[in-house]
Amino acid sequence: MQTPDEQFMQKALAEAEQAAKEGEVPIGAVVVCRGRILARTHNLTETLHDVTAHAEMQAITAAANALGGKYLTDCTLYVTVEPCPMCAGALGWSQIARVVYGAPDEKRGYRKIAPTALHPKTEVTEGVMEDECRDMMQTFFKAKR
Repeated sequence: MQTPDEQFMQKALAEAEQAAKEGEVPIGAVVVCRGRILARTHNLTETLHDVTAHAEMQAITAAANALGGKYLTDCTLYVTVEPCPMCAGALGWSQIARVVYGAPDEKRGYRKIAPTALHPKTEVTEGVMEDECRDMMQTFFKAKR
């Protein structure tokens, strides 16, 4: 039986799979508020020719639009890979309540580069379905090489 975190991470993984099919780096994100999915997104940097079109950035915008306001104080972001510093900064400004991610990003993750970028009250849960998230990234980049 999957936990709620695993169930929502599975939805983020489905978004990551869609990203890979589109030639995007396979990172998916889902924003949940009080048990309801507000946003399902994936990387669109290649599609939009926009280096800021990360899955998390797309998710923040979609969730804020769904709520009719810029703050995500009752929301949780599920993302397959640890957010980068840019995304962590945006998540900090959104005042998101919780961030749940699968695989760490040892090279470009926010924990290494900007560990205080998230809002001080944001709760972080790492390693949810980590193996599946890491495997998807590794498979994608092996195929690119």
